[in-house]
Amino acid sequence: MSGLRAAVITFPGSNCDRDMADALEKVSGTTPLRVWHGDADLPERLDFIALPGGFSYGDYLRCGAIASRSPVMRAVIEAADRGVPVLGVCNGFQVLTESGLLPGALLRNAGIRFVCRDVELTVENNQSLFTGGYDAGQTIRLPVAHHDGNFYADDETLDRLEGEGRVALRYAEAVNGSARAIAGVLNQAGNVLGMMPHPERAIEAAHGGSDGRAMFESAIKGLVGA
Repeated sequence: MSGLRAAVITFPGSNCDRDMADALEKVSGTTPLRVWHGDADLPERLDFIALPGGFSYGDYLRCGAIASRSPVMRAVIEAADRGVPVLGVCNGFQVLTESGLLPGALLRNAGIRFVCRDVELTVENNQSLFTGGYDAGQTIRLPVAHHDGNFYADDETLDRLEGEGRVALRYAEAVNGSARAIAGVLNQAGNVLGMMPHPERAIEAAHGGSDGRAMFESAIKGLVGA
């Protein structure tokens, strides 16, 4: 797989940006562009944008709230509105909700404890660009590492997400108290995915598992073949 023109955004406090860039490079064979949060513009002709995990701005105010106001986010929102795929993982998911690209919010974990371990997930929607490499209902295992991963939305929003097939991934075990065990959601157009688990940390055997690899392979195959 080659020809992908991807960008990984780095915020102050990001600590998974290198992991995300390495995953994209290993799967696509193309080195992604690295973009600083203070840049007002994104590189031209991007095929894919990734918002990585970490603790942007030290998680002050609310996780992802300050990062969502970074200069580059206006360009990210515009790109997403044009249909460019955007993947936000962990802190990236928090940034996506705070910026309005995804509904809901990520609250403090139930039990008020940092959770750092591998968890089992169920693939709820395998019809998206990101999840097409999995079977519907498939159980996969990915690592999580978060203190504020408890997904919340009001019942009306949750019903809409469920009814529109926008719940991409669901926890298959108790993890953080997320409403309806939601681990990842899509926007209405299906080109933006936010998820708390880290697929970039599970793409090869040396990681202890490779269940995350299909997510990148699916997206890259769909984009390069389009």
